[in-house]
Amino acid sequence: MIKFFRQSYAIQYVVLALMAIALWIPAFISGKATMGLDEPVTPLFNLMDRLLGFSPIAQHAVAFVLLVLETLVFNAIMVKHQIVGKVSTMGAFVFLLLMSLTMTQTNFYPFAFSVFFILLTISNLFDTYMLPNPEMNLLKAGVFVALASLCCFPAILLIVWVIVVLPVAKKGSLRWELIPVFGFLFVYFMYFVCIFLFGDFQALLLGYKDYFTAFHLSISGFNLWSIILLALLIVPTVLMLFGGNNAGLEKTVAVRTKISMTLILTAFAVLTLFMGSNVLMNGLLFIVLSILMSYAFSYMNNTGWANLFLTIFILLVLANKYYFKLL
Repeated sequence: MIKFFRQSYAIQYVVLALMAIALWIPAFISGKATMGLDEPVTPLFNLMDRLLGFSPIAQHAVAFVLLVLETLVFNAIMVKHQIVGKVSTMGAFVFLLLMSLTMTQTNFYPFAFSVFFILLTISNLFDTYMLPNPEMNLLKAGVFVALASLCCFPAILLIVWVIVVLPVAKKGSLRWELIPVFGFLFVYFMYFVCIFLFGDFQALLLGYKDYFTAFHLSISGFNLWSIILLALLIVPTVLMLFGGNNAGLEKTVAVRTKISMTLILTAFAVLTLFMGSNVLMNGLLFIVLSILMSYAFSYMNNTGWANLFLTIFILLVLANKYYFKLL
């Protein structure tokens, strides 16, 4: 299976399409309505929710198409930055699987709309390492973080990650650190100005005040099955990256730097798990694991046990979606 997705031909995309359909059919059958909460801090998602609120099927269709596009973008980013091989669909395979594991994820919810902007943020940060003048990339990274947070507010933590990882990318000067912050603040400034001129600014401020007053980190989003799922993903990833079978992993400085940046992002991804009512709806950790797994699967020499793990894991995912429905 791993060697199959290390290639990029028409047959790989056919298999990916069939896989996407198999993972999403239960969502369309269920016909559940939106999982949006219409929070004041997620105006971009609220807009889409109102436009598509007339039909759960329309919501699922848009979420499905969006995930397919995000899958292709993710794979392109992985190939561009040599996280996977030059001709590979490994990134698409891993991302599609991890972002569609459960019924909760195959739905219309805020994080699904922030993923596109998060991927662009990560890509622009990866680019900075190789660029002597990364000002535009840093500015775009700040803008994309702001747009992601307007879809799913916990994504706002990414602006801290951007600042933290710039020294890792050898771009740690104060000037470069301030550029993404400026891009981030500019988007929010324009949003607040538009509401001030054309909307109810007092209601907006009250909404943010109420959100932050009620906000607190909590473990309430975890349950036994979500903990088991996360363990099944995290433990094999750690073993593949740091265990005895990682001798064949790519060791170029550029790739090592980008993996280091991703590992730092893991800390912020874990923190987001405690920022909502359901850990599966704050999927930043799944993006991080998609990057790390794609990297490991692409360069590891001994793929026997990894293929066995993937086969069993996919069967369990499908069994849960079509029969057990635990998550």
